[in-house]
Amino acid sequence: MRRREFISLIGGAAVAWPLAARAQQSSRMARVGILNYAAAQDVRVNQFHDALRRLGYVEGKNLTVTYRWADGALDRLPELAAELVASTVDVIIALGPAVWAAKRATTTVPIVIAFSGDPVGDGVVSSLARPDGNITGFSYMSTDLAAKRLELLSNAFSKNSRIGVLYNPQEPATRLEMQETEAAASMLGVTLQRLAARHPDDLEQAFTVAIRERADALLVFTHGFAVLNRARIMELAARHRLPTLYGWRDFVDEGGLMSYGPDIQVLVRQAASYVDRIIRGEKPGDLPVEQPARLRLSINLKTAKALGLEVPPTLLVRADEVIE
Repeated sequence: MRRREFISLIGGAAVAWPLAARAQQSSRMARVGILNYAAAQDVRVNQFHDALRRLGYVEGKNLTVTYRWADGALDRLPELAAELVASTVDVIIALGPAVWAAKRATTTVPIVIAFSGDPVGDGVVSSLARPDGNITGFSYMSTDLAAKRLELLSNAFSKNSRIGVLYNPQEPATRLEMQETEAAASMLGVTLQRLAARHPDDLEQAFTVAIRERADALLVFTHGFAVLNRARIMELAARHRLPTLYGWRDFVDEGGLMSYGPDIQVLVRQAASYVDRIIRGEKPGDLPVEQPARLRLSINLKTAKALGLEVPPTLLVRADEVIE
């Protein structure tokens, strides 16, 4: 809803703060804490670390990084966030669902959101343009894009009138995304089938219910739970021959059928630039929470063929990326 306001800001941040020489000029050791819902070797952590390195930060030379990860256990995040605050880091980078734990742990240590669903709607910050306080970062617009994702999936193939929604009700971003999805379903004449999964063991049953109740397709709320369990979700979607749309292109790269949303790696790279700016003295409350400059529709034709689906030419024309 406010994406256009911030497109120019994203470009400006990329131009103004990419030079590695800035980090090399500082002799002070930067102390960064990473709070992650997922696992230790999460690809986003690696991407963030690479982005810092490109900015001139080298662990052991001018950078120390303290890692805390929850391995998918949301209830562990508050304790892990408190540990990072106690370790006297200069700034905390929070990934996905870890944002809420970081917010509750401190009002003074700067926090950069690497990516979060709807920071304003979820009450993480008061405003995108002027977040104030100690938090800033990047949104992947899960609420704003909910209706468009449902529309794309419902129109993709001829029978998609009953669509399952796979989600984890414990994740903060879920509530508003579900509200927007339900409102869109009413407008589109689509019947939604809620498929809650709080733990990986719930996934098999969720897909069983979807097939038993004759879901035509599946929409996956792409938050921390889905990302952490994406291999299992995609395996079940393939086994049950269920056309599925995800929020991030990573799923399509790894064999998922379709995705619509931002390139999360770009957001992570921009988050590293915000960390750099804060280390150099800028206040997080003065840095706008930015939204993606570009959204991508990605389609995997190999997966479509395996599912026995013919992707309409009109959809292929709209796609930003087609994997053949």
